Amino acid sequence: MSDTAPKTTSDLIVERLLAWGVDTCFGICGDQVNGFFESLRRHPRMRLVHVRHEENAALACVGYAKFTGRPAACVATAGPGAIHLLNGLYDARIDGAPVIAITGLSYHDTVGAHFLQDIPSDRLFEHACMFSERVMGPAHAVTATDLAVRSALMNRTPSHLAIPIDVQSWTTDQDTPSDKNVPGHTSLAVQPFEVMPSAAQLDAAADLLNSCTRVAICAGAGARGAGAALERVADVLGAPIAKAALGKDCVPDDSPYTTGGMGLIGTRASHQAFEECDGFLVVGSSTPYYDFWPTAGQARAVQIDLNADRIGMRYPVEVGLVGHAEAVLDALLPRLERKRDRSFLERARDTYRRWWELIGEQAASSGTPMRPQVVTWELSKVLPERAIVAGDAGTVTAWGGRLMLRAGMHYSFSGTLCTMGAALPYAIGAQLAHPDRPVIAFTGDGSLSMGMGELATLAQYGLPVKVVVLRNDSLALEVWEQTALLGNPQYGCELHPVDFKAVAEACGIRAYRIEDPADAAGVLREAMAHDRPCLVEAVTDPYEAPFGESLKPVHAEHIAQAFEKGEKAAGPMARNLLQSDRVALSPALREHHAALARYR
Repeated sequence: MSDTAPKTTSDLIVERLLAWGVDTCFGICGDQVNGFFESLRRHPRMRLVHVRHEENAALACVGYAKFTGRPAACVATAGPGAIHLLNGLYDARIDGAPVIAITGLSYHDTVGAHFLQDIPSDRLFEHACMFSERVMGPAHAVTATDLAVRSALMNRTPSHLAIPIDVQSWTTDQDTPSDKNVPGHTSLAVQPFEVMPSAAQLDAAADLLNSCTRVAICAGAGARGAGAALERVADVLGAPIAKAALGKDCVPDDSPYTTGGMGLIGTRASHQAFEECDGFLVVGSSTPYYDFWPTAGQARAVQIDLNADRIGMRYPVEVGLVGHAEAVLDALLPRLERKRDRSFLERARDTYRRWWELIGEQAASSGTPMRPQVVTWELSKVLPERAIVAGDAGTVTAWGGRLMLRAGMHYSFSGTLCTMGAALPYAIGAQLAHPDRPVIAFTGDGSLSMGMGELATLAQYGLPVKVVVLRNDSLALEVWEQTALLGNPQYGCELHPVDFKAVAEACGIRAYRIEDPADAAGVLREAMAHDRPCLVEAVTDPYEAPFGESLKPVHAEHIAQAFEKGEKAAGPMARNLLQSDRVALSPALREHHAALARYR
């Protein structure tokens, strides 16, 4: 656009976003945001990605932010378009991802007058976004944009700008700044910061950990990027590292210190470490599955977290260290005394090895429908170096936890909000942020059917994302949660079959289907080597237990109660649960073996 032409409110916002380095925008046009789209058209440096649903625009931003630390923008029209953004913005707020949302509003003089799509998105978004403001005109645009971006970056939260449709196109010569709006009073200065606890707090934490003989570590999303420091501390303490789901990539799954995941879909090794420890170090985790942590009073505990209000929220820690995980761990390390007795770590690692052997045995099964472990086992072998894997909500969350990530790989999903259907938009955001890295969306049929339209987005932009969908024609996690958590037979969990291969092909994407376990290795290898977007549909068993080894006794008891009440799939569920090597790893299954075996 001409530098001499009067600039609109939208022009000023787009140019300021570009100045901040925000150069990617996901969204859908609409009558009440088209003034902003005209500015996008005139600023080709701002890459517009036209998605098929506004929720996926926001989720793509979350994926972009989670795998870069930088914000992208999402844009939607007023009313329903804006409302659709909310789920993705809440995902960003809860999981700590910087995102910039822009929505239209009714005309400035019809707001609140029951006009078309007259929803006050600035007020509606106030809980989802730490910063949410209505832009009043060109004189307000730069200040509001600067505050939005600063808030997103500094607080790791979404920010929101709502712009009335007519204000979007107002030019600088149609607005008069107030005397208080001093020209040039804002800037693009970024101030990176590092939060560190005091030396006295670090000394107290070290003294506590040095006094313990069996220290277990739980690492979450806050430990991402601090893997090397985490492993150094684990080595000195002889401490196994159990990973909350959002911390899956904080250390590789083949690290000599990790015991894999924790929680209901975690590993027996992690829970054994928690049950036996007398010292506990929590690094960047506020997992809702803290009921699998050591019992209150069992272990003396230290917690590291950037959010001070999360210290002591899940466990009665004695010492809280507020700060960035890597810096705090590095400062803590020279204060720690090396544990000569390595038996606690070795015992945990031996159980972890046995768990992986069990997964390998399950993956060697030749039955159909095939076990999901076949897919995760073979996919783990062919994941390209530096792969980014976007997971999803459902039983696929459990199977994603069974992917073996190597050093340099990254993984995330909608961990706390547990939004179904996030894998594909996450992957779209990740691929645009990292065009030189392989990106895989690992999803389920319940999740993918919520957002199949984004397969067309992959085709439209030629994004070489590989979509691996586990199809079992069931909301299988709900089958297991209804039985294991409540003791009730499944209800309302059946899904009408969807031919995802045909849908992908109709969108212009190469697609494969795996039904025979013997084909899995070859198909996945070919799909990973394809240089364009593609989809792999794997038909899997809905009744393979996603958490057999990590059940608590009460969960096994509930499953037996559901069987007694008439669970229609009791036979295959019992047979899968009571695999001999799985029972050997699970105290809960051993305790309730007789009650479950009646239905095998």
